Amino acid sequence: MSQEPTGRRELPIERGFPIERVNEIAEKENRAKRHYRPIYTMHKWWARRLGCVFRAIELYTLADGETRMDVYEPGSNTELSSFANETGAEELINSVEIGDPSSLWQLYSKDVQFPDKKVLDPFMGGGTSIVEASRFGATSHGNDLNPVAWFVTKQEIEAAKTDVTELDEAYEQVKSSVHGAVDAFYKTPCPHADADSDSTPHPIQGTDFDAGELEAEDHGHYADVMYNFWVKELDCVSCDESVSLFKDYRVASGRYDESDKYNVYCPGCESVVLVDDWRADCTCNRCHHEWCPANGNVSGSDYACPDCGARYSITDAISEQGGFELKQYAVEYYCTVCDDRGEQRETYKGYKSTGTADEKLADVAATAWEAADDLEAYVPDRSIPEGAITRESELNGNDVFNHGYTEWRDMFNSRQLLCLGHLLRAIESIEDQAIRELLLLAFSDSLMFQSTFTIYNLSANKIEGTFRMNSFVPQMEIVENNVWGTRAGRGTFSNTYDKLRSGVAYAHAPTERYINEDGETVESEPFAQPIGQHTSISQGDMRSLDIENEYDAVITDPPYYDNIVYSEVANYFYVWQQLLLEDTYDCFRGEMTPRTESIVTNPFEGKTDEDFEAELEEAFTVIKRALTEDGVLAFTYHHSDSESWGELLESLCEAGFEVTASYPIAADVNKFITGEAVEFDIIIVARPSQDREPVSWRNLRRRIIKTTKETHMRLADSQELSEGDIGVIEMGRAFHEYSKHHGAVRSGDTIMTAKEVVQEIYGILQEASDVGELDVYLDLLAMSDPSYSDLNMLSKGTKADAESMRRMKLYRIEDGQLILGTWNDPQRIAYIRTRLSGDDPESVSPLGKAQFLRYQYEEGKALGEWLDRWSDTESLRDICEQLADATGDETFNRLVGSDKTFDEYQ
Repeated sequence: MSQEPTGRRELPIERGFPIERVNEIAEKENRAKRHYRPIYTMHKWWARRLGCVFRAIELYTLADGETRMDVYEPGSNTELSSFANETGAEELINSVEIGDPSSLWQLYSKDVQFPDKKVLDPFMGGGTSIVEASRFGATSHGNDLNPVAWFVTKQEIEAAKTDVTELDEAYEQVKSSVHGAVDAFYKTPCPHADADSDSTPHPIQGTDFDAGELEAEDHGHYADVMYNFWVKELDCVSCDESVSLFKDYRVASGRYDESDKYNVYCPGCESVVLVDDWRADCTCNRCHHEWCPANGNVSGSDYACPDCGARYSITDAISEQGGFELKQYAVEYYCTVCDDRGEQRETYKGYKSTGTADEKLADVAATAWEAADDLEAYVPDRSIPEGAITRESELNGNDVFNHGYTEWRDMFNSRQLLCLGHLLRAIESIEDQAIRELLLLAFSDSLMFQSTFTIYNLSANKIEGTFRMNSFVPQMEIVENNVWGTRAGRGTFSNTYDKLRSGVAYAHAPTERYINEDGETVESEPFAQPIGQHTSISQGDMRSLDIENEYDAVITDPPYYDNIVYSEVANYFYVWQQLLLEDTYDCFRGEMTPRTESIVTNPFEGKTDEDFEAELEEAFTVIKRALTEDGVLAFTYHHSDSESWGELLESLCEAGFEVTASYPIAADVNKFITGEAVEFDIIIVARPSQDREPVSWRNLRRRIIKTTKETHMRLADSQELSEGDIGVIEMGRAFHEYSKHHGAVRSGDTIMTAKEVVQEIYGILQEASDVGELDVYLDLLAMSDPSYSDLNMLSKGTKADAESMRRMKLYRIEDGQLILGTWNDPQRIAYIRTRLSGDDPESVSPLGKAQFLRYQYEEGKALGEWLDRWSDTESLRDICEQLADATGDETFNRLVGSDKTFDEYQ
């Protein structure tokens, strides 16, 4: 094990990290979280890091070669003889180095225990780091300011204390209490029941609710409602006609044998019909109404009356008319009767227009809710707090108050409030506190899909939750979910219970999925120890933690500027959880979650980027105090620009840390308010700083250049990493060199700030990298199915600018997919043609010329006149050869005649 000059032993994570191995698993886990680590799918938490990432970080951080490390084979609880002695473990740890960090990776899937280690996460959020620490047998403590985060993590670390059988019994008790009544509110006449000989009363008639006009409703049989589709309506300000606020008239894409068609709503007869192309003029096959489904009544923030053409502001109309009306227009159904009969799937699952029975059922629910005084205690009665994402602000273009929402219950319709109230009251009746809280967790998680802020994913045919944008976005078209659920659907209580149950079972016997030597994904046998042992949590401002010289490692994911205003989004869950928790836990007695103390940029609180940076430095100071003298801080951080990195480095160094390593790693794909996705994170490793010696920038610069070049050579020769990945690692090495001299780097007569040094480091790394847009584009071409994430990863740390590539039509995003601008792509060719027809055809890049020649060749057109115009034939030949290598298209080589001159080719 190498040592620093002071004698401090260097940890494996400071010498190398298995980026490729972790990313292989991360890619799979990100797509199937429920199968890899179901404990983290028990409840929503924002920007939750993948469990495999934190497991790898903790393995490479806690294995220091000095303290006890026990290794067991999962399932047998037998210590592995090859690692049972210090020599075996020491060899694995010592063999980790930047060029080949894989030696310790062979323990990733083993039941590794560090019983003498102590781990702290002061920003635990959804609890990933401390859950993984508990699996390593470490003593761990987590803290979070947010009560919702605290409650979610509490259920995770205590889940193994609950017997799954007893949990199932409690679930069945709740089901027997409310399922019949709740389920009856989500029934619709099956459209394929015409052949039934006997009529069946509506299921609501078998409940204690007043069926009203539904008493006369009899149909062959009833299907389950998966989703009810609603649209907001406002009066026209000119002619007083009701205007449905459709942006367009799509209901959903077609399914099964009709997947190339679209279900649309006909405004003429209010039917749901299939059309070939929703963007084209259509004729309804029922009423013969002619319209284009793409043309709705809403454009931007205004609506237009289809009768008189008058346009008006939606929010102004909502204010002047005292709100809006809701109109149900369609239903997605699942008929269990037809399914059980063996009917085809297009028969038992589909879309239909809203009928009289559906409208009457909604009226019954509204009447029942108005009379349900006994449920008032089970539905929030608090006002929505004004904030950065509820009021229009620089973080958010939506203002819920202008859309008529003032109280939390305004976000739900009457049927949802009625059914949710009944369900929560039934959960409260469970005597066992631990089980009651687990069921509350499932209930709370289902709320993400139960509000009027949900939408329908028109291409994927599924509901999307309230927080797909990590904000509150009022909708004109609304999808009402089935509260309890049926055999299909998403986000219902029965769905979330299934996720909860899987999480509890996993907590009892956690496993690890990994990729074996044959490239196959394998699941280990269950580990011997359940999750949550030797683990504690607390709720409060981490800056109030009174801890000193106690923890070996702080492993965390701190907040990042204004990416997510946790306090405000969490209020949505808080006001419901509070109904059952405020008499038990002090942190649930406030009107909302703590906001002022949150370490985030929040313009509503007047908290600027500078405030965030100062508070983050305070947090790092607390972390430094909590660590032992040889402790380590490892945390994930969103990839930043040079200015943000300068602030981070400044905060760390001022708090008494020096950065010792950094690595790029896959992140969960989280949509932020801007709608963009952060596709990767950076792992930062830091240790308490040693004595800092003065140094001139000239000398430090030479050392940084030498260090980064050596790092680049070792990585390029030994690992299949992208230039961007290598650049991030080089950056960590450069930060290490600087942080050993923070506050003492002289440039002339002045001391350089961390921001100034980071700017210089960026320049050094960019000068060392010749990778540009062309290199990244060729790498993408060589991939079988490149994604936007691949573009980001390939561009990291290079001169390539993704925005420039987009402007050059080298790529675009359509329906979330990356489309490359190839020689046969109309948009790319149009861009090249425009350049060629300009004043200076020579300004077209060799890539553009090669693609244009390839296009001309395919069209059977002569190439000679173009080749005569261009003087850079050597560059053209080079790029054609590279395109042929990347794509396997040998036509590129024939274009430039690799085996003959240009003249001969002409």
